[in-house]
Amino acid sequence: MALVSEFLGQLTLSYGGEVEPAFPTVVPAQDFDPDRDAARLDTAIKTKGVDEQTIIDILTRRNYNQRREIAFVYERLAKKDLMAALKGALSGSLESLMLGLMKSTTQFDASELKASMKGLGTDEETLIEIVCSRSNEELAEIKKVYRESTFDLLQ
Repeated sequence: MALVSEFLGQLTLSYGGEVEPAFPTVVPAQDFDPDRDAARLDTAIKTKGVDEQTIIDILTRRNYNQRREIAFVYERLAKKDLMAALKGALSGSLESLMLGLMKSTTQFDASELKASMKGLGTDEETLIEIVCSRSNEELAEIKKVYRESTFDLLQ
């Protein structure tokens, strides 16, 4: 019996051949300068044809708090909300990804729950994944954000 338990324990730890990291996978950038990043984003967005690679390089290499700081500086610099600028400059999956990165985990989960229940039918897979993988505290926070949000969660 102990052998079976040990084997099952190893299976769950090595799902997909890799052990899930027990530490954050997105860490704060060491050379972080929100003014420089905001200026680079502004240039990338205003470039003819949009410099998507610069946007990807900046937003995917910063943690959530750094992205929020960049958004604050961007708004001051460009006199426009960064999420609105990204929405206007990008499209398709890249737009969805970059806008998702600008949301907190709770905001993202709330928007995904809303999207999974919108329209005809329900995306049960997304619904189950979010509801079953969050703690009671996280679900309470998601519920609060879902109910209280006055902004468009699908931005």
